[in-house]
Amino acid sequence: METGIQFSRFNLKPFLMDAISELKFTRPTEIQERLIPSILRGETAIGQSQTGTGKTHAYLLPVLNNIDASKQEVQAIITAPTRELATQIYQEVVKIIKHCDSDNQIIAKNFVGGTDKQRAIDKLKTQPHIVVGTPGRINDLTKANALLVHTATTIVVDEADLMLDMGFIEDVDQVAGRMPEKVQILVFSATIPEKLKPFLKKYMENPKFTHVAPKQATAAKVEHILVPLRHRNRFTLLHDMLVAYNPYLAIVFTNTKKMADEVADALLAKGLKVGRIHGGLTPRDRRKVMKQIGDLEFQFVVATDLASRGIDIEGISHVINFELPSDLDFYIHRVGRTARAGYSGVAATIYELSDEDALVRLEKMGIAFTGMELEKGEWVKLGERNKRKQRVKQEDVIDKQAKSFVKKPGKVKPGYKKKMTREIEQFTKRQRRLKKK
Repeated sequence: METGIQFSRFNLKPFLMDAISELKFTRPTEIQERLIPSILRGETAIGQSQTGTGKTHAYLLPVLNNIDASKQEVQAIITAPTRELATQIYQEVVKIIKHCDSDNQIIAKNFVGGTDKQRAIDKLKTQPHIVVGTPGRINDLTKANALLVHTATTIVVDEADLMLDMGFIEDVDQVAGRMPEKVQILVFSATIPEKLKPFLKKYMENPKFTHVAPKQATAAKVEHILVPLRHRNRFTLLHDMLVAYNPYLAIVFTNTKKMADEVADALLAKGLKVGRIHGGLTPRDRRKVMKQIGDLEFQFVVATDLASRGIDIEGISHVINFELPSDLDFYIHRVGRTARAGYSGVAATIYELSDEDALVRLEKMGIAFTGMELEKGEWVKLGERNKRKQRVKQEDVIDKQAKSFVKKPGKVKPGYKKKMTREIEQFTKRQRRLKKK
């Protein structure tokens, strides 16, 4: 099929069709198919979809199509919860607008926290057509009257549920409040939490709601592996797993910044090439690590859940859950980092008995796990995890039977406890032998 030909029915401007061709998009994804026409018409919209569904271009293509390059004013604002995600969206914008004619060049700017605010203000002597950035920095620039948003007719709120979790919705609210009354708001989110609804209600009247349910919880080519901890040192097991996998690039997820540092330090001490990404890094360090990852300087990256939603790293062959997330939706986001663009991937989770309830809930979400054990550097397939539970239950039944058959004497004599214990053990052994027969 010729690249991009199915996008022609949207009647996009020629420079966008050139960009689509260079990006090698063959056909619109479901969310693009359903939202591009309504966004082109200026309608407000809510797109609910998981990562990897093509949502970024579902709004970038129509938003850029609607920009009038002859007007030197801000026309669209795109907000994202993390600096990395905002920068990645901006880079996608740059890839597209480089195809503009020199007479109709769209100007885009990226403004994120952790950078020099005065330099950002200096860049705004000429107002860009489109602004991409984090809500806090965009709000700062609008309050300083450096970024003039009163002319902008479109605002995109990407990863809105994460925006809410991180406390940025108020900043988005303040920016939107300075925009025209009839602003086009485009909200994209993996989930639509109840706490997000007041914001949606305030700005959106009868929005087009599009929910693209994933055909399955995770990509088809992800192999979900469970590795039992079994009283071993978790750090040692992780190291041995990474050495055995020898991945192209593996991302190891932890639940806290403190644990991410402990894991990274432990792996570095064992001589592995390890980078780390979490909210505790300075903006400069985060940019440096992202560049090092892009330059393939690391084989392993340790990250917190923020990284599973806020950044997009290419070429991840393995995802390792050092610990299961307390919010199981993050399991989906974590493993969504691998098996992108049709490639296969491995998602391995270290677990212990206390994780059983969480694993059952994930299985109900459609995750099919395979139990594996690492023996002398080789992977060995384990039997069904539930068999062990059934065996434990059976042993509990036998123990209860034994105690009911061996009566406590009416008058207690010295040594009765030892005698009872001996009788219970003998009864239990007989019952187990009978079961085996």
